[in-house]
Amino acid sequence: MTTKRLSMMGLVFAAGFAAAGLLPAWRVSEARPQGAAAVSAPEHELRPLLTAAGRVEPVSEEIKVGSSLGGKLAAVLVEEGDLVRKGQTLAVLDNADFRARVSVAEAQVQQAEAALRRVMNGSRQQERREALAAVRAAEAVLENARAERDRRLSLFASGDLSRSDADRAEREFQVAQARAEEARQRHAFIDADAREEDRARAEADVAYARARLAEAKAMLERTIIRSPIAGVVLRKHLRAGEAVPDGAEAPIVTVGDNRVLRVRAEIDETDVAKVRLGQGAYVTADAYGEQRFRGRVVRLGMLVGKKQVRTDRPSERVDTKVLEALIELEPGQTLPAGLRVDVFIG
Repeated sequence: MTTKRLSMMGLVFAAGFAAAGLLPAWRVSEARPQGAAAVSAPEHELRPLLTAAGRVEPVSEEIKVGSSLGGKLAAVLVEEGDLVRKGQTLAVLDNADFRARVSVAEAQVQQAEAALRRVMNGSRQQERREALAAVRAAEAVLENARAERDRRLSLFASGDLSRSDADRAEREFQVAQARAEEARQRHAFIDADAREEDRARAEADVAYARARLAEAKAMLERTIIRSPIAGVVLRKHLRAGEAVPDGAEAPIVTVGDNRVLRVRAEIDETDVAKVRLGQGAYVTADAYGEQRFRGRVVRLGMLVGKKQVRTDRPSERVDTKVLEALIELEPGQTLPAGLRVDVFIG
């Protein structure tokens, strides 16, 4: 058998091994005998290091937006495919009772603030003048009572007035004296500055009322469902008039940032050593024929777990352990989120 024929047979065997997966197809030229000419395989015959099943998702992943409160939906303001801004209102729960609570809390704040101003400002000037006038009137009555008492005591001493009349004059003087002191105390109270404990209590009442208002506004805000990101509405789960269960994880809409697409691939545990960050990859889907959507590996999982993506092929193994890898597709490529694809890495 000639050397040339042996060389040709070596190339045939090497190509066969590569087709069987025993040698990488793009390394066929390295299996040629010494001195043989280089043979380059066509691009469409190159095989990647490994293949895996995957599912398309937005770069933000699919975010299921719901409500932490239960109730009836008053409105759902978006449709599937709508672009949304971060913070945009997506839906509103029936919230008439929460709005009423906010109104009551606002009134209570105004009432507490008015009480604080009264304590800080003290009595009005009119009240101060009225109290001072009452003091002067009481003192005038007191002076009259004192003069009348002194006169009657003098008459009693000379024997021109009875004892009972003198005693009556003394009692009237004491009453006038007590009323004058009461008027002075009232005037001092009205004219005095606010006490520290009164001001502290009034300020505490204002703080409490404001906290109640903030709580009422927070509860009202929870009835307004807003988008956590800028993206697109992928799915509308509930509509106006439908009920949102209290405490249940029932999404109203699903949103995602699909400006960049990723594929969540499941790498068989026997192949995890072949994958690295930055590695080139492409995906295909039955709906797109032979079209390839190229990307690169941007993230590798840290935990091997159960298989989640099913290809529904008869030969598929569902009991295998897999490691998740994220393939970020090149910008400008469009695929629907959730589409099952075949992933080729390497």
